[in-house]
Amino acid sequence: MADVTRRLHLRHLRAAPTSWVSHTVGGQAKRAGTGLSFWYRPLTAVLSEVPVDDRELPLLFHARTEDFADVTVQATVTYRVSDPAAAASRLDFSIDPYKGVWRGQPLDQVAGLLAELAQQPALDLLARLPLAEALTTGIAPIRQSVADALASDPRLTETGVSVVSARVVAIRPEPDLERALQTPTREAVQQDADRATYARRAHAVQQEQAIAENELQSKIELARREQQLVEQRGANTRREAELDAESQLVAARADADRQEVASAAEAERVRRAAAAEADADRVRDEARAAGARLVGLAEAEAEAARLAAYRDLPPAVLQALALKELAGQLPAINELTVTPDMISKLVGRLG
Repeated sequence: MADVTRRLHLRHLRAAPTSWVSHTVGGQAKRAGTGLSFWYRPLTAVLSEVPVDDRELPLLFHARTEDFADVTVQATVTYRVSDPAAAASRLDFSIDPYKGVWRGQPLDQVAGLLAELAQQPALDLLARLPLAEALTTGIAPIRQSVADALASDPRLTETGVSVVSARVVAIRPEPDLERALQTPTREAVQQDADRATYARRAHAVQQEQAIAENELQSKIELARREQQLVEQRGANTRREAELDAESQLVAARADADRQEVASAAEAERVRRAAAAEADADRVRDEARAAGARLVGLAEAEAEAARLAAYRDLPPAVLQALALKELAGQLPAINELTVTPDMISKLVGRLG
């Protein structure tokens, strides 16, 4: 909408580049065009604003096919006001000079006119088509008929409205009927899905069988190898026992030989030791006898020499020596009491 500002008793209008504005005073047009900006007196000014940009009009209407099936048509019409002066003269595009807003709803009138003009050819065409054909190939004929009807309608030309394009987006039956129509396709798709599922399951079963056979073959091969392993272990154990027996026999024979050699050596050593000991005893006996003989001779000679020495000594000396020898044989005397009587007797005996 136009932008209206106030300055004392005047108003200033600034229109958009896509809006056509006319200014009339006293039945005479002062100015008209797009993108205008001007001052005016609100008490005497008559203003009209017509949008000249392209606008989209969505349409949704119901129709009935040849076989009495209700359908919903969804379409879109693109239009613009090509002759804004004619549109302003046929429809109420006047705006409030104080606020700059439309006094009525002119675009709703244009939308109603387009909707009525677009629905009529679509309804006529759908009434001559069965439901299946309308749903499959009906969009293009309906779009063409709507475009032709809107392009050749004199009311739009007189109003200054031109249709840029007309599009039919979809044709839909009632939900129950649509589900019924979709059932064969859904069932066919489900059958294809079931066949794919069965094929996949069959393939999976085949794969499982192949896997089971491979596992069975692997188990058989594993059992055979385990049997070979057990047999080989038994042979190895038997061979180890034979080798252990042979080694033990060799060891026993070696021990017996060593014991025999050791026994012979021990007997020889004992014999030699006994012989050596006998020789040593004989030598010791002979040495002992020789020593005893020499000692006896020496003692005899010493005794003879001592007797020869004592033979020439006086009796008093012999007595003193006898006392000395006796004193050496007597036990130890800790205390000795000598009396004059004993000394006199001893001296008298010695004298």
